[in-house]
Amino acid sequence: MIDEVILGRNPVIEALKAGRNVTRILLADRSRGGPAEMIAGLAARKGIRVDEVDRSVLDRLAREAGYAGVKHQGVIAYVAPVPYADLDEILRRARDAGDPPLVVALDGVEDPRNLGAIIRTAEAASAHGVIIPRHRSAGLNAVVARASAGAVEHIPVARVTNLSRTLNDLKSSGMWVVGLDPEGSCLWDADLTGPMVVVVGGEGKGMGRLIRECCDFLVGIPMLGRVSSLNASVAAALVIYEAVRQRSGGKPHHLKG
Repeated sequence: MIDEVILGRNPVIEALKAGRNVTRILLADRSRGGPAEMIAGLAARKGIRVDEVDRSVLDRLAREAGYAGVKHQGVIAYVAPVPYADLDEILRRARDAGDPPLVVALDGVEDPRNLGAIIRTAEAASAHGVIIPRHRSAGLNAVVARASAGAVEHIPVARVTNLSRTLNDLKSSGMWVVGLDPEGSCLWDADLTGPMVVVVGGEGKGMGRLIRECCDFLVGIPMLGRVSSLNASVAAALVIYEAVRQRSGGKPHHLKG
């Protein structure tokens, strides 16, 4: 299996902390200390080869890997591909935490930056996992890892062949499927406290018809200004954190005051 590349300081640091199979790291500007020196130290403790190179070398390697224009911040790591999880792993994570499952499913999110941002929010909110379809969706890659700020290392992402069938299976197991849609009822009035899959549609088109029909109910975000819609990752963040707020009785348990 061919190694993938990870670009950027936070993604590489999180990959090292998560115990990913990192085979080699290329660093520029190590002499400046800071994150570069931290990466070198983590790699040394794990016996991972670190080579110091000129930034132009990293620019060329990023282009050759298909990531022209993606900021590498002076570091590239070669790693084994991120393994996709299965649904059982996501549900087991919820059971182990003693929480009602909170899962995010994406229908047609094709921009890897949006996928990475949603994964970042889902992990920050302690959601139990993310589900993406095998087709008509961005997959896990260096751009996603960069946009997630390394969160992709800490939350399971399952890729399924048939999203509508998966949603129906989850419904049969006792979970509610909630779709984010402009025509849905106001998000603030919805009950998001139970075992739940939050479905977010893709850029521009939203959810497909079959996925929409799988939903038990739809929720919409009040648009009080002149624009009529939000970026998919922003909309997902609002719904995910509204679910967190409701489940915690208005205040997450780890916040004080």
